[in-house]
Amino acid sequence: MSSDLHMTEELAFRSAHSLSSAFRSGELSPVDVTENLFSRIEQLEPVLNAFCVLDRDAALEAARASESRWKAGQPLSPIDGIPVSIKDIILTKGWPTLRGSLTISPDQPWNVDGPAVARLREAGAVIFGKTTTPEFASKPVTNSALTGITRNPWNPALTPGGSSGGAAAAVASGLGPLALATDAGGSIRIPASLCGVFGHKPSGGRVPMFPPTPYASLAGFGPITRNVTDAAMMLSVISGPDTRDFGALPYDPIAYEEMLEECDLSGLRIAYSPTMGYAEVDEELEAIVRRAVDKLAANGAHVDHVVKVMDSPLDSLERLKKGFADYAFRNLAPEDMAKVDPMIAEEIQASRGADLTTHFDAEMERAELHRQMAEFHKTYDILLTPAISAQAFPAEQDAPEGGGRYDWIPFTSPFNMTRQPAASIPCGFSVSGMPIGMQIVGPQFADLAVLQAARQFEKILPWEDIKPRYGKPGAAIS
Repeated sequence: MSSDLHMTEELAFRSAHSLSSAFRSGELSPVDVTENLFSRIEQLEPVLNAFCVLDRDAALEAARASESRWKAGQPLSPIDGIPVSIKDIILTKGWPTLRGSLTISPDQPWNVDGPAVARLREAGAVIFGKTTTPEFASKPVTNSALTGITRNPWNPALTPGGSSGGAAAAVASGLGPLALATDAGGSIRIPASLCGVFGHKPSGGRVPMFPPTPYASLAGFGPITRNVTDAAMMLSVISGPDTRDFGALPYDPIAYEEMLEECDLSGLRIAYSPTMGYAEVDEELEAIVRRAVDKLAANGAHVDHVVKVMDSPLDSLERLKKGFADYAFRNLAPEDMAKVDPMIAEEIQASRGADLTTHFDAEMERAELHRQMAEFHKTYDILLTPAISAQAFPAEQDAPEGGGRYDWIPFTSPFNMTRQPAASIPCGFSVSGMPIGMQIVGPQFADLAVLQAARQFEKILPWEDIKPRYGKPGAAIS
């Protein structure tokens, strides 16, 4: 690698698809990129606290093996040699998976990769560390007694969101171009919005999961990246089949990244709903999203403004979560409960004795919501909403001042309930310089359509070259 690129921001912010081309041409080596990555982590990790595990030796060993394959013209995949971080809720062989909790002992065998991690290894990715999560990935911010507070690279005084806050903060800061994250109620899209990156929650079952969890029907694994093409490349890998997930979709062996341009923006039927019919939204935030939507319309998109998409499903979701939590934590010993985050412990206690009939009533309401959205998408190919309803708040808080715990995230969880694909894409900046995200929702199973639409929007609303400046005002997306 040329010396002028070594240990520079330019290299840190190279996209995964750009790095892949550079490995193929011999311009760069995976070893160069990995060494640069760890140099940058040394500089920024004390500020961000985005990682709970880092393994330089293992990463360099994987990078050297990848370098040999590229030199021989035999890469395992387009992401061979690309650094990838793993959220600490996902099994990763050789490293503890503590889920942000003091209740899990690191002193036990860690001999299994989850399906998505296994596919990444098989593809030759350089897995270099695990990113922070709140305890049990159960909060939309990222703080825990185990790892402390993770901070937003645009302003370290503010939250990066959660529960994949470490993943989003790392990607936004040039600490790896690819991050594997999870989303059971917005945990990819919330931090992607707050950190100014792209986050895609695939359709339920698109990415196989193991071990199964009580939240499996809400949860999914997906990518956080700085551009749409990188997310598509990653999805092509992690959606590979794995027999351990009995609920996985049939494998669709397509290269998502190769089909991104097969979309005509003018041919899309788009609905924009600023509140979905029930949410209260920060006025400045909604105005920024609305301007982005107007710009899409000015570039040929057909957009209808839709006041109401659905009645609020959030009460149904709370009743579902209560049943899930009662089951998930039924064996948590009193001495362990004393170690649990107070906010999460309160919700666990409130779940005790959850009523089965009430839980299944909520499941039936969920089925009706799915039917309603299937009907909605007979008229509209894509639904756009704000990704969240409030602006970034102090990192020490669990919610905006004066608001409820979940009042500020009304837009994401409905599409975990319906298992539809949804993404958050940057669409502008607030006056204070913080990024704002727009949510893109597609019909169930239409992951390619969401990625294609996101790619078209990305060309109209480019953001990738706008980088965090640690609290200084960000440039507007033009």
